[in-house]
Formats: sequence, structure tokens, C-alpha cells
Amino acid sequence: MTVPMLMMPAPAVRTRFGDWPFAVKSILGFWIFYALTVVIRAFLGTDPWTTLENKLVIIGIGVILTGLIYLAIAGFAQGSSIRRKTIVAAIGSTVASLVMGTALITLEDMMHESKEEFRFQAREGFTVVEQGDQIRIERTAQEPLVLTVPKMGELDPMRRFRYALDASIVWLFFFIAWSAFYLANQAQVEALGAERRLADAESAAQAAQVRALRYQVNPHFLFNTLNSLSSLVMTGRTDRAENMLLALSTFFRTSLSLDPSADVSLAEEIDLQRLYLDIEMARFPDRLTVEIDAPQDLEQARMPALLLQPIVENAIKYGVSKSRKAVVIRIEARRLDSNRMTLEISNRPKHGGKDELPAATHEGTGLGLVNVRQRLEARWGTRASCRYGPMTAGGFKVSLIMPVETNG
Repeated sequence: MTVPMLMMPAPAVRTRFGDWPFAVKSILGFWIFYALTVVIRAFLGTDPWTTLENKLVIIGIGVILTGLIYLAIAGFAQGSSIRRKTIVAAIGSTVASLVMGTALITLEDMMHESKEEFRFQAREGFTVVEQGDQIRIERTAQEPLVLTVPKMGELDPMRRFRYALDASIVWLFFFIAWSAFYLANQAQVEALGAERRLADAESAAQAAQVRALRYQVNPHFLFNTLNSLSSLVMTGRTDRAENMLLALSTFFRTSLSLDPSADVSLAEEIDLQRLYLDIEMARFPDRLTVEIDAPQDLEQARMPALLLQPIVENAIKYGVSKSRKAVVIRIEARRLDSNRMTLEISNRPKHGGKDELPAATHEGTGLGLVNVRQRLEARWGTRASCRYGPMTAGGFKVSLIMPVETNG
């Protein structure tokens, strides 16, 4: 039998600039916020349009420089650790701020001169009026004194360097703020990706475990059934052997068509056990009686396929095969409360008597019940349990407690 391989979706491949839509939105968002502050400031003055026109140049340069920082991070640190991305972002922000400061000093003389006036009263009693690159000092009974501030190009190189450096420090914080925001998003995306991959790995491991546990049932059951079939043939009971073969083919046709990791309803699971018990009743027609009690309101409760198989096998092996007396195999389902149910599988002497069954009845708690416990744990964790032990009136009982889950 070929075991189907567990298929998992291929992980999404991240390209070097795959997050460019987020980068563009964040860059535009930061600079639009800055532009709003500029607009508010401009319309508080008397010449807003000149101010806005000059600031548009700065905003355009800033958008380009911020985009280059993104390209540096994505180009030189994509797939690297956050630490390396942070280093690239810090270097890029520093270079961008220096370029911005230099550009502001270089373009200062090319900016349109604002007509807005700033007027204030000096302590000496003079009125100082500042407009563009001119400062006018109005004095009582005297002609105004007009001073012209030198343009940036007229300053000595050291002073221009200091002005550029001061401007660069101011813009450095802006570029660092955007870089921090972008890297925080990157860290979150990576953390969510790692969490998702871990969840996928855990889910795949659990599915693989369930499949492995499920496939333990078939070889174990087939071995026991073939032994029973061999015994019937060797003792000349060919009619019973024929009935067993028919029941066996039906059982395997049904059970092997199931997805090993899928659930079945309680009704379907009990129908599968009926097929198996038909096989054993063909072998022990006079010594095996089967009782099944499952209320209608639990028939659609979901459970792992063939979960009861090892338990029923043990009940037959240690209750019927090793006893000369008639034995009753009982499968009973009961609702404990609105969220839980119990399944009990037991073997007991048909005509009573504590000592009717051999001592070996209580030895069947090895591989079969380990399998059942592992499958319950893989499916429901601590919400399900498996208990077993001898009954006071004779025989052995296994009790499974599990949540009631339905397709509805």
C-alpha cells in the first residue's frame, strides 16, 4: 500500500523589492504629513503661495532621498538580519540628511523671495521689519536703515558648511524616523512569517503523526484476521472461511478508502466495527455476542477513523480467543454533557461469573491502547482521555472521553 505524501503549500518567495507598495505608501505618507504642516504654517502668513512653492522643491528632494534609503535597505540587506538592515538604514539616513542639508544651502539663492513681513519692536525702541533678505530698521524722526543679508553663496565656505551641517542634523531625525517605521514593519512581517511557518510545521507534524498511528492499525488487524482465516481453513470450516473472506474484503474496501488523517462520524465508525465483528463472529459463532448502543443524537459526532479498532481487537483477542465460554462484546456511547461524550468498549462473560474470563483478559494494554491514546492526544490534546481496567463483575472495559464535535 502506498502511503500518500503530505502536500504542503510552497512558501511564498519574497523578491528583493517585493514590498515596494508598502515602502511607497509609507514614504508618501510621511512626506504628505510634513506637507500638511507646511501648508498650515504657510497660510498663517501673508504670502503662503511663495512659501509653498519653495517647500515643494524640498519635499520633492526629500521623497527622492527617502526612496533611495529604501533601495539601499532592499538592495543591500534584503534577507539579512534586522541588525544589518538597521546599519544600512542608519548609513543611508546619514548620507540622505547630508545631501538634503547641502541641497538646501545650494538652492537657497534660487528660491523665490517671500513678500511676507516679520515686524517686531526692539528693546531700543526701533521697529525691525524683516522681508526676504532685507532687514529694515525704522527709527523715529530718521530715515529707515535698510540692511541686506548676504546670500548663502556670498558666505565663506566654513560658514556655509556649518549651516549645511545644522540643516542636516534636523533632517537626520526625519529620515531615521521613516527608517525606524519601515524596519519595524519588516520585523513584524518576519515575526508573523516565522509564526506562520512554525504553525504550518506543527500542523504538518501532527498530520504525519496521525497518519503514522492510523497506518499501524491495518497491518496489525490484517495479521490477526489472516490467523483467524487460517484456523478456519485448517479445521475444515470452509463456509465460515468464505463468509470471513467476504466480510474481510468489504472491511478493507471501506477502511482503505478513508483518508487516514480525516475524521468519520460515530455512526460510520460503528459500521466499520460491525464489519470487523462480522468477521470474528464467523470464527466464533457460538462464543461471541455483540451489543452496540449508540444514541441517535451522537451519530454525527466526529472522531478519528478506526479509533476503536485496536480496542475491539484486544477485546476479541483476550476475551473470546482465550475463553471457552460465551463472551459479550459491548460498544456503548453516552453523552456526558453538552460538550463531551464517552465511548465504552467492554468484554464480559455472557452468563455472568467473575472468573469466566481468563487472566489474560487484562493484559491487552500494550500497542493497541498506546495507539489510541496517541491518536486522541494528537486530535484533541488534554480535552480527551483514555481509561481502562477490569470490571468488578468480570471482564475488561476501556472508556474513551472526547469532545462532541459535528459538521454542523
